[in-house]
Amino acid sequence: MKVDLNSDMGEGFGPWTMGDDAGLLDVITSANIACGFHAGDPDVMARVMRQAQGKGVGIGAHPGFHDLQGFGRRRLRLSAEELGNMVAYQLGAAQGVARSQGAQVRHLKLHGALANMASEDPEIARACYRAALAVDPEIVLVVLAGTPMQQVARDLGAAWAGEIFADRAYNEDATLVDRSQPGAVLHDAAQVGARIETMLRAGAIITASGKQIPCRIDTICVHGDSPGAVAMARALRDHLGAAGIEVARF
Repeated sequence: MKVDLNSDMGEGFGPWTMGDDAGLLDVITSANIACGFHAGDPDVMARVMRQAQGKGVGIGAHPGFHDLQGFGRRRLRLSAEELGNMVAYQLGAAQGVARSQGAQVRHLKLHGALANMASEDPEIARACYRAALAVDPEIVLVVLAGTPMQQVARDLGAAWAGEIFADRAYNEDATLVDRSQPGAVLHDAAQVGARIETMLRAGAIITASGKQIPCRIDTICVHGDSPGAVAMARALRDHLGAAGIEVARF
């Protein structure tokens, strides 16, 4: 059994730093790099892509809503055309910066509120994914496992990877518990490792109530902006290794 370990990063801009990207790149196997809308800027993107390339970490575009103040976590109502243009713009920027660093964008993962909305509404997922595939038909779409995003990716004939979250609780429909709710974000590394091992062996998401939702699990996300993110990622990787589960790029 093997699984990928990913994290969102490149989410600082200018002199402001968010998270320990360099530390995470020593642990993870795929990096989702902000494209300048919810966070990030050209210099941050270039630096993180260069570091990821040097460490053999897969590079992904991480597009979100154009909302720096809200860090892309506020829901915006946009038309399908606007959503598609927004995703294409950010993916194109990521590809250009990656090429300038001798690297390649191999996957795309939606960020924050955009991802949550796409996990609930297949038309939002379709608008975003169609645009990404129009830019790069070979790109791997990282989807929230067990949600409409997965079926949309299948319908579009795309390569896709099913994702679960190490440090987030799940609703009964496989969507994430809203961050405003108690227990939505998990901080106990030992609990996280055991929980993820159980999900991988079951081939299912386990919700807050204990319900199992069968799904394909290709990659696990540890949020890079969480306190202790590097320690959490390292503890998870060590736990999986001890359990005989290989951590490798999808």
